[in-house]
Amino acid sequence: MKFPRSESVDVLILAEGTYPFIRGGVSSWVHQLISGLPEITFGVVFLGSRREDYGDILYVLPKNLVHLEDHYLFEADLDVFASKKDMSESARQKIESLHQWFKKSDEELPETLRSLSFYLEETTFSHFMHGKKAWEYIRKIYLANASDIPFVDYFWTLRNMHKPIWILAEIAASMPKSKIFHAPSTGYAGFLASLASYHYGHPMLLTEHGIYTRERKIDLLSADWIAYHKPALMTQNEEFNYVKGMWIRFFEKIANFAYARSEKILSLYPGAKAVQIRFGADESKCEVIPNGVDIDALSALVSQREGIPPVISLIGRVVPIKDIKSFIRAMRIVADSMPEAKGWIAGPTDEDPEYYKECLNMVKALKLEENIEFLGFRNIKEILPLSGLLTLTSISEGMPLVVLEGFAAGLPAVATDVGSCRDLIYGGLDEEDIAIGKAGAVTKIANPAEMAAQYLRILDDEELWRKMQQNALRRVNRYYRQDMFLERYEKLYEELEQKWQA
Repeated sequence: MKFPRSESVDVLILAEGTYPFIRGGVSSWVHQLISGLPEITFGVVFLGSRREDYGDILYVLPKNLVHLEDHYLFEADLDVFASKKDMSESARQKIESLHQWFKKSDEELPETLRSLSFYLEETTFSHFMHGKKAWEYIRKIYLANASDIPFVDYFWTLRNMHKPIWILAEIAASMPKSKIFHAPSTGYAGFLASLASYHYGHPMLLTEHGIYTRERKIDLLSADWIAYHKPALMTQNEEFNYVKGMWIRFFEKIANFAYARSEKILSLYPGAKAVQIRFGADESKCEVIPNGVDIDALSALVSQREGIPPVISLIGRVVPIKDIKSFIRAMRIVADSMPEAKGWIAGPTDEDPEYYKECLNMVKALKLEENIEFLGFRNIKEILPLSGLLTLTSISEGMPLVVLEGFAAGLPAVATDVGSCRDLIYGGLDEEDIAIGKAGAVTKIANPAEMAAQYLRILDDEELWRKMQQNALRRVNRYYRQDMFLERYEKLYEELEQKWQA
């Protein structure tokens, strides 16, 4: 497919690993935002890992998405472009400043290192990793901090961590002219938005769906690909693995860079805002703008539901972070008391084929072939009217749109206590929201017995189910309408543009 191209856009969205090559979550939010503001021209810069990790575009691109480009941070070999000359003494000192900033400094990135000319003219990635002066410095900090791990592990960690920074500088230098840079996360997308904002002198907006730094810390502390082997007597707790600590500090620092540059730091619910402030965001910049759904399009589904179907639907990707296995275990308990109960898992299965296979094997091992079905990606309008409950068993979420979509379709939800799920189901925006009442139940993470108990409690009690349904409808209509969400972003874009033109 030929990507749309333009020399200028109103808003440029920097999308890391999401739109338009991944469905759901942040991708759905980006598509909703662009589609809902047709008078604004948008561009999207997609940042991925490797080209082979992504398939085709999964959305019909809106007409006002006038520019799209994709880049892959872990496949380009910048070394082939390296100069054979060593860096200047000035550049060497700046390299040391960059090392120190990533390593421990609480200060903002030094001004000289915010300039694209540093990455594109004064030095190169090869200077940073292979120049004699840089090599001597890397060896010095290795001996001072990490001499108990193999140097090759330290070196390749440093290389893989910093290599994308030079790629991002190249991307920033060739972007279309943009009035506003909008990053839906910190991480590499937030770093790119910050660099571009400094270089072009235009405002940056940050919307965090989950807290990127916290999510990466969870990933890194549980990862088995970042490991080095020590003698048994020297083995430390995983949290003190120096290599993992390097990655964690890296993501913390580039998050601080994005926080410092952003005009506004947005979150989807109050709990996320509090975490942002704890992680270093300026409270005066922080604001909550909840997701919204097209209630008019979904409300018709309420009357299509016949009775209370004994169907529990999990709509989401089949990946570990969604903890599909806990749902399968919960369904074993449910089926023992309610043999007719069905568990539908509606979402892509190709993102992690190994995990999907493990889930299939678990279904077979627990003899749930008659109770659980993997439906693949489906239009939610096909699923929601046939369901009696919506569930999320995730170990991490931001503000899941699917819960709001379920509410708009008159479906109570049972979800783990992650992200904004407690606020959505029990109310949390204000006293009026809390007074509406419960629209389902919240459970502990990875607790199939508690999940199953809630599924059975709600499905077995029609009066309770009807009350929760009404609470869901009232809450989504009062606080989470799509037009409210779009109006707030349109106003914010206008305010930023006017401020920076003044």
